[in-house]
Amino acid sequence: MESRKDRHGSGRVKPAAPKPPKAKKKRRAWLWSLFAVVLVMAGLVAYFIVDNYNALNNLQKDPENSIFEQFENDAQLEKPPEWEGTERVNILIMGGDGRAKKTSKEPARSDSMIVVSIDPVTKKAHLFSLLRDTWVDIPGHGQGRANEAIVYGGYKLSMQMISELTGLEIQYYVYTEFEGFKSLVDAIGGINIDVEKDMNYVDNADGNRYDIHLKKGYQELNGDQALQYVRFRHDATSDFTRTERQRKFLSAVADKMQNFGNIAQLSTIIRKVSPFVETNLSANDMLKLGQLGLGLHNAGTAQLPPSKLLADERVGGASVLAITSEDKLREYVQEVLAEDQNAPAPSASPSENAASNAASP
Repeated sequence: MESRKDRHGSGRVKPAAPKPPKAKKKRRAWLWSLFAVVLVMAGLVAYFIVDNYNALNNLQKDPENSIFEQFENDAQLEKPPEWEGTERVNILIMGGDGRAKKTSKEPARSDSMIVVSIDPVTKKAHLFSLLRDTWVDIPGHGQGRANEAIVYGGYKLSMQMISELTGLEIQYYVYTEFEGFKSLVDAIGGINIDVEKDMNYVDNADGNRYDIHLKKGYQELNGDQALQYVRFRHDATSDFTRTERQRKFLSAVADKMQNFGNIAQLSTIIRKVSPFVETNLSANDMLKLGQLGLGLHNAGTAQLPPSKLLADERVGGASVLAITSEDKLREYVQEVLAEDQNAPAPSASPSENAASNAASP
């Protein structure tokens, strides 16, 4: 009788031959996947850089499209100094109320004048706001209010006037009016501000388009509300308090712009504000400043002139703010730049802590 072993040989199943390893195929697939991801990322970065560069280039207006065209060929106006990238850079930000302009091809008085001063080595930034009614020497035009320089000689004369007044070389300017201000705030998604008190003011000009109605409290302001906040000056100290609010607002904008979402949307933001902005900043200049901005520290703000250097005077029956000493004003600017108002408080040394603990009951 045939046994099961005879029918099936040894009774053991012979194992199948091993398949060749797939390691090389897997490695090649992984490398191709990695290459594809890197290629896509490189493409996105290149697009981001080129797109931002093109958007930044559009901020500079051709002379025929600029509200400062009438001043461009004035040989008496000084050319702004160039920034090499290693020394302190100073940017004059001017906001004008263009409602009283006769034509769209002229600047309005710069009712807001803020100098952003940045040390590229320490990456510390200071904000100085100049009171608009400060009585100053306007080069080539005698004396007048600080906010009048722009209508006499455009941005170049404003930069020269503030450079001589403060001792700071102003390399760049940015100018906008109401609508540009509103578009910037809306483009970055609003600004969080602690409104100090209820603010109400009825402005019958322009069909009450610029009335002010804000409630006290911490809140997010859109472009229209933010404009109300920085324009309001019906306080006991009027323009003094308003310039303080403007510095507070700019600090909030700087914080918001360092948010990655707004950095990624930079070209979109720039294109939205471009029709309302004038500047001498080139795309290369702004990219250099952008590199500083990512690690920038707000080291403090100050009003110019400080109250201790101001005196009320009347000129032609109107009240102006006279400066008691321009030399002391320039000294004050340097004192502010040497400070860091927002530096963290130094921690106590171990010996000081031990002494404090020993003195405790």
